[in-house]
Amino acid sequence: MITNRDIVITGLQPWDVDLGSNCVNIAREFAKNNRVLYVNYPINRLVALREKNNPAIQKRIKVLKGEEEDLQQISPNIWVLNPKCMQESISQLKPDFFFDFMNYINNRRFAKQILNAIERLGFKDFILFNDNDIYRSFYLKELLHPSVYVYYIRDNMVSVKYWVRHGERIQSKLMEKIDLVTANSTLLRDTGLKHNPHSFYVGQGCDFSLYDDKKDLEMPFDLKNIKHPVIGYIGAIWSLRLDIGCIRYLAQSKPEWNIVLIGPEDEDFLKSDLHSIKNIHFLGKRKQEELASYLKYFDVAINPQVISPETIGNYPRKIDEYLSMGKPVVARKTDAMEAFSEYCLLAETDQEFLDHVERSIAENSKEKEQARIAFAHTHTWENSVAEIYNAIEIVESSKK
Repeated sequence: MITNRDIVITGLQPWDVDLGSNCVNIAREFAKNNRVLYVNYPINRLVALREKNNPAIQKRIKVLKGEEEDLQQISPNIWVLNPKCMQESISQLKPDFFFDFMNYINNRRFAKQILNAIERLGFKDFILFNDNDIYRSFYLKELLHPSVYVYYIRDNMVSVKYWVRHGERIQSKLMEKIDLVTANSTLLRDTGLKHNPHSFYVGQGCDFSLYDDKKDLEMPFDLKNIKHPVIGYIGAIWSLRLDIGCIRYLAQSKPEWNIVLIGPEDEDFLKSDLHSIKNIHFLGKRKQEELASYLKYFDVAINPQVISPETIGNYPRKIDEYLSMGKPVVARKTDAMEAFSEYCLLAETDQEFLDHVERSIAENSKEKEQARIAFAHTHTWENSVAEIYNAIEIVESSKK
């Protein structure tokens, strides 16, 4: 276990992100025994113009203008920094040398703000923990001189359109030069091993406080007129991650089932024919503290994931949430889901997915529910961060 250290975190998710955040959970676990500076990513010029009416962007602009403090203490051991700098929009720049030059400028602006905060807080010999931030944190080893630089890879970002032009090249170089790679799936760990022998699988945790001891929750008003069986999904409803065709197949093949989808929709889903199918119900985005009341009344919880380079290695945090309330789960079969195979039914085809849902409805039992709950609770942030600590200690010992 690592204690009484200073830890600086950079990443892709701001502290106040609407959806659940691995990085925020990890930061809170770090802060139980260490001091943590959580650095929100700086806004770039294009986003500042395009999203000028977004309250989060307006807050960042106020920080840039000096109208709000850039450094805020969140708890006794956690500070959040909103950097007082503007980044240039460079993801699609070419050729490579021009991108690299502009990326260095962005990194230098970013590092200046972090160094200023570190000095104000009196951080010394700090650990730098980078949550999948491929570009903005690429030069931070040279610019910040951390005692240890950890890269945490939780998604195959380099397959996403934004990172396609430079992502694989830059991520590979980043992995080669930093001290260690930690990953929340074995597939992503293996990606790290191609570039850095100090690459470790650290699993992932789940915040169960929203899902434990929820026996007395009342049925939400918008579920009351939906007949069982209810086949439910909770999470981002994005075509990048969810299979529209599979959802359509389930609904049309089993009109007596009701498919309930909870979460924000992207353009593809908003325009899809799923909205015209009577037994598919889009209930919209709900507050995190409301989700357990919906999940409680699902007969089966599903994750009809699209299989693609972007998703194949993803750790499905929602599966732990489903299982923590004892729900039968059917999901797409992926490398990451193999770890859940004893407690979930995994499907490769739409028909197999349908068969598994049918079987889950028929074969559920109290004994199976208790086994699912017990298994989910082995996936705590305490356990995952303990693995991160262990990896850091191995690498620090090898430097001595």
